[in-house]
Parts: sequence; structure tokens; C-alpha cells
Amino acid sequence: MSAVFLDFGSVTRGDMDCTALEQAISPWQFYAETDPDQVAERIKDAEVVVCNKFSLNREIINAAPRLKLICIAATGYNNIDLVTAAERNIPVSNVRGYATPSVVQHVFMLMLNLSRNFEDYRQLVKNGQWQASRHFCPLDYGIEELSGKILGIIGYGELGKAVSEVARAFGMKVLIAEHKDKPARPGRTAFDDTLQQADYITLHCPLLDETRDLISQRELNLMKPSTHLINTARGAVINEADLLHALSSGRIAGAGLDVLPKEPPTNESVLLQYQQSNLIITPHVAWASRESRQRLLNQIADNIHNFYHDKPFNQVMDAVDNNAG
Repeated sequence: MSAVFLDFGSVTRGDMDCTALEQAISPWQFYAETDPDQVAERIKDAEVVVCNKFSLNREIINAAPRLKLICIAATGYNNIDLVTAAERNIPVSNVRGYATPSVVQHVFMLMLNLSRNFEDYRQLVKNGQWQASRHFCPLDYGIEELSGKILGIIGYGELGKAVSEVARAFGMKVLIAEHKDKPARPGRTAFDDTLQQADYITLHCPLLDETRDLISQRELNLMKPSTHLINTARGAVINEADLLHALSSGRIAGAGLDVLPKEPPTNESVLLQYQQSNLIITPHVAWASRESRQRLLNQIADNIHNFYHDKPFNQVMDAVDNNAG
């Protein structure tokens, strides 16, 4: 048995313990990254292929005649050709819940930075304005509390539920959005009503055909001018041109993004070119605490071990409802 990790550099900088992986299957080939013209040679003898964001299309999957299992080093699976895998009877596994504490903390880090105008105050100190102030406390920028605000959660799976628990600890009122264009179930709020009422909206839905551009001009126009939008899900869930217009025109108050439609982005990204402090962009690191990355590798090892021992393991088709919420 042999296993290949095609983009190991996306989950480690030499700070991970691979013991569990090596106990699950051996030998391993760990590649920091893989170019498309290298993949056929690297996976030709592999029984298990692991990747994070590397795309496995029909051609690549069929270049591995011995392949028995595909492991995604993430929860999202839009980079895998599931149809071809099914035709080859190759199960596809993902990892779930491994990054929940890290992502939840990042969501509230973005919310707090926006609500307290953290970046503007940081720059005020760096520019010497506090030192030159006649008052001990400069009040140049507004500060708002999360307590008493309404948080709308779109996507109520593992992450959405964990965010709701922390939100309530902050004293926020939580609205759980129903799927778009669906009647609200008990305990849910209609999608449009959520957008209209929420002071903060956080996205935790997978990228599917029905969630691409889920938040575009129509949805942004439903929001209050004081609303802040948080996205740690997938970049393409938001139409970035429409978001740019909403931010620059004051249609909404701000946004905190950990994801963009193209990653890594180019310098021509319209959102990266926007320089106002009501937009915070972090480089897809919400998930990336050291603890989360170790849990990820350990769960991959569990999936491989359980597959070879005919025990239940995470398969992506089982994950659709869990992540869509």
C-alpha cells in the first residue's frame, strides 16, 4: 500500500506530527506542492491520494489505476470530480469539525475588529495622534458592542451552531436563516427576513451551484446600512463586485473576509484594491491554528485506517446535509 499527499505544504511548515498517518498506511510520499504536469507520475502507483485544494479531475483520477481512496484535507469537496470517483468506485473522504474552535474565534475576531474600528485606532497610535491628543481617550472612531446586536447565521452546520453558542455568550440575539426561497421551518427565520434584521451576518455554507453568488446586489440591498458581513466559508458565495459597490457606497457598514473567489488572489482583485478600513481581508487562515491542522491530519489517518478495516469513515456524500445546515 502506498499513499501520496499532493500539497502537504498547504497544511504544514514542518510543525505537524505525522505519526498517525504513517501508522494508518505506509509508505508515504509527501510533496509540498504539485504542478499539473507532475501529478500523473506522482500518483501512478498510489492507492491513497490526499489533497487539500489541489483539483482532482477526470484525467487525474484516471491516471491512477491502483487508486482506492481519495482523502480531502478539508471539509469542502468542490475540487474533486465526484462523478469520476463514483464511476471508478473510489470513495472520497473529507474531514469534519477539525477547525471549529479556530474558525469560530476568527469569526469573532473579524466582528470585533469591525465593531471597534480596531484598525483605525491602531493606525491612530502608530501615526502619533494619541500622543498629540489633549484627551486621554481619543474618540475619533465609533465603537459598538456586540451585546444586544442581532447575528444572522447562514449555514447552520457544525460551524454555524458553534458560532451561535459564542454569539449568545456575547449577549447577541441569533437568527438562523432558512435556505433561500424556502419556507421557514420552526426555529429558523426566512432568508430575506434574516438579511433585513441582522446587524451582523456570518456565512457558513458550502460552495454549491445554489450557493454561488448567494450574496449579491439583491441580498446586499436588503441589509441595513449598519450591517457587517462576515465570510469564512467560500469566496464565491459572495459576488465580489457587488460587495465592493455596497462597501464603497455605504450600502452596508463593513465586511470581514477570510476567503476570496480566487485563491491565492492576484493583485488585480477588486477587493484587494479597496483600501478603506471597513473591509478586512485575511488570507484564508481562519481554520489554520496549529491545533486544527493536527486534528485534520489525525482525522485523515482515521479515515484511511477505517477504510482499510471496513469501518465507517467520513464520506463526502454523507457530509452534504451536515455542512449545508
